[in-house]
Amino acid sequence: MSNAEPAETTADKQALSGGTPPKGANLPSLIAPIPLVPKSGFAPWASEDGSDPSQEMADVLDRSINYAVSRLTLGLSPAALTEAYFDWATHLASAPGKQLQLVHKSLRKSIRLTHYMFTCALMNGASGRCIEPLPNDRRFSDESWNNWPFNIIHQAFLLQQQWWHNATTDVRGVTQRHERQVEFTARQLLDVFSPANFPLTNPEILHKTFTEGGLNLVRGYWNFIEDWERSINGRPPAGTENFKVGVNVAATPGKVVFRNELIELIQYEPTTDKVRKEPILITPAWIMKYYILDLSPHNSLVRYLVDQGFTVFMISWKNPTSKDRNLGLDDYRTLGIEAALSAIGERIPDTKVHGVGYCLGGTLLSIAASARARNNHDPFKSLTFLAAQVDFTEPGELSLFIDESQVSFLEDMMWQQGYLDAQQMSGAFQLLRSNDLIWSRMVHDYMMGERAPMIDLMAWNADSTRLPYRMHSEYLRHLYLDNDLATGRYRVDGRPIALTDIRAPVFAVGTEHDHVAPWRSVYKLHLILDTDVTFLLTSGGHNAGIVSEPGHARRHYRVRTKSELALYADPETWVQETQERPGSWWPEWSRWLTERSGPLQPARSTATSPELGPAPGHYVTMD
Repeated sequence: MSNAEPAETTADKQALSGGTPPKGANLPSLIAPIPLVPKSGFAPWASEDGSDPSQEMADVLDRSINYAVSRLTLGLSPAALTEAYFDWATHLASAPGKQLQLVHKSLRKSIRLTHYMFTCALMNGASGRCIEPLPNDRRFSDESWNNWPFNIIHQAFLLQQQWWHNATTDVRGVTQRHERQVEFTARQLLDVFSPANFPLTNPEILHKTFTEGGLNLVRGYWNFIEDWERSINGRPPAGTENFKVGVNVAATPGKVVFRNELIELIQYEPTTDKVRKEPILITPAWIMKYYILDLSPHNSLVRYLVDQGFTVFMISWKNPTSKDRNLGLDDYRTLGIEAALSAIGERIPDTKVHGVGYCLGGTLLSIAASARARNNHDPFKSLTFLAAQVDFTEPGELSLFIDESQVSFLEDMMWQQGYLDAQQMSGAFQLLRSNDLIWSRMVHDYMMGERAPMIDLMAWNADSTRLPYRMHSEYLRHLYLDNDLATGRYRVDGRPIALTDIRAPVFAVGTEHDHVAPWRSVYKLHLILDTDVTFLLTSGGHNAGIVSEPGHARRHYRVRTKSELALYADPETWVQETQERPGSWWPEWSRWLTERSGPLQPARSTATSPELGPAPGHYVTMD
C-alpha cells in the first residue's frame, strides 16, 4: 500500500492562503485534523508533492487563534486597531507643535470649567452651560443635569470629550482611515465612563431610586437576569414572543409559488379587482429577514403596494448553515434574482418587471440588471433602490471596520464555522450607535428599571440571520475593498459589467440618518448611471426611514428627478434646492411606479402547488 498522501487541490491552497475559495472548493477538508507526526517515509519539513506541511499547520493554527480572539472582540481585528494607534501615536510624538496646541487647549478648557464653577456658585447653580452636547447626544437633556453638582460633572466630561477629539484628529501624517479609527475608538472608550452610566453621577437615576425606595434597581436587576438567561440560551429578547411570523407580522396573504435551495418566491393575493400590468419583484437583503417590508398590517409596504393595485412578488432567503459555506455572491444572483425572474416569467409571460432592491438586495439587483443589460436581455420596466449602495468609496462609519486586516480577520472567523452569525455582525452595528443601543439601554432597563415596550420593528431586528463564508468574503473584497462594481471591474460569467448599461428609469431612496448606507453614498447613483434618476431623501434611519407608512408622525421627504442629460448637482446643493415635503414617501413612489406601468388588467391568481404552501413560507421561520 502506498504511503503517498493525496495531492493538495488548488481550492485547498487558495483557501488556506487566505483567499476566497473558488466554487466547489473542498472546504470541509481544510478543517479536518492535521496530523502532527508525519507518516513513515516523510520528512517533517516537506511532503511528497513538494508542499510544506508546516505552512499548512501554521495557517490552520493562525486561523483558529483568530477565531478564538474574535469571540472576545465582537469580530474586530486587534491588529487593525493596533496599527491605527501606532500610526497616530508615532506622528503625535513627533509633532511638538500639535502637543503644545493640546497643552494650550487643556489649559483653556480648565480655565473655562473653573470659570463656569465659580459662576454657578455665585448664581446658586442657575448658570447656563459652558459647552453644549452634540446635536444627537441626548444623555444630558433632562433638566436635572443643570443642577449642582451634576452640571459640573457632565460639563467636565464634555470638555474632556472635546479635548480628546482635538487630540485624535488633525495630526499631520496620520492616514485618514487611521485617524477616523482612533477618533472613533477614543469616543467609544470615553462613552464607557460617561457620568450618565453610573447611578451616583446620574441625577435621573438618583431621583428614581429615592422616589421608589430602590425598587427600580430591583426591577433592573431582574431585567438583567432575564436578558442574561435569554442570551446564554440563545433565546430572543423579552417581548418578541408577542410577534409571531405569519400571525401579526409577515401576515399579508399570499402563496409560495417557487422554491429552490436558496429562496422562496412569494406572490401576494390581490386586494383589487384590477391590477397594474407589470408586477413588482422585491429583493430584500439576506442580512435580514424579508418581512421588514411586511411588518404589521398598518405599516406593511407589501400590503400598501397590493392595495394600490400592484402584483407583488417577494424573495424570502434561506438562512444559511455551515453546509452553505461555499455559496458565493454570484449564487445569490443566479439562485435568487435570476431564478425569481424566471418563475415570474412563467406565471406572467412577456411582461417586464418593476425591480425593487433593499440594502444589499439593491446592490445585487444592480448587478443582475447590469448583466442583463449587457446581454441585451433587460427584463426591468423600472428599478428602485431602497437605501442601497453601488459605490463603496464613502460607506460611512461602517468603513472603520473594513480594511485588509479586518476582512482577513473576519474570513478567519467565518472559516472555522462556515458563516458569520448575527452576534458577530451585531457588534459593529451596535458600536456605531453605542449611546443609543448599549449605554442608554443599560441605564433605562437596568438602572431605571423600565422596559421599553417591544415593537414590531425591534422584534424583526431580533430575528437574526447568518451570512455564508464565501459570499460575505466576496462582498467585502470585491465591493467594499476594491469597489469593483462602480469601476467596471466586477465580473459576471467571466466578463465585466457596467452600471452605465442600465437604461431602465431609477427611483433611489436615501435616509437622513443612515449608518449603513449613508444617503450621500446612495446619491452617487447620479454619477454612475446613464439613465433618468429620481432621488428621494426621507427622514429616519436605515430601517425606520424605509418603514414610513402614511400617517406616521413627524415624517418628511425631498424628491427630484434628474434626466439623463441634465447637469449634476452635488448633495448639499440638491438639499438646498429641493423643497421638503411633509408625510410618508410611499405615495410618491406609488405615483412614480403607476406612471411607468401599463394599463390595468384583471387580478392575477396566486394558485400554486399545494406542497409549496401559503405565505410567509418555510424559509423565514428557519433558525
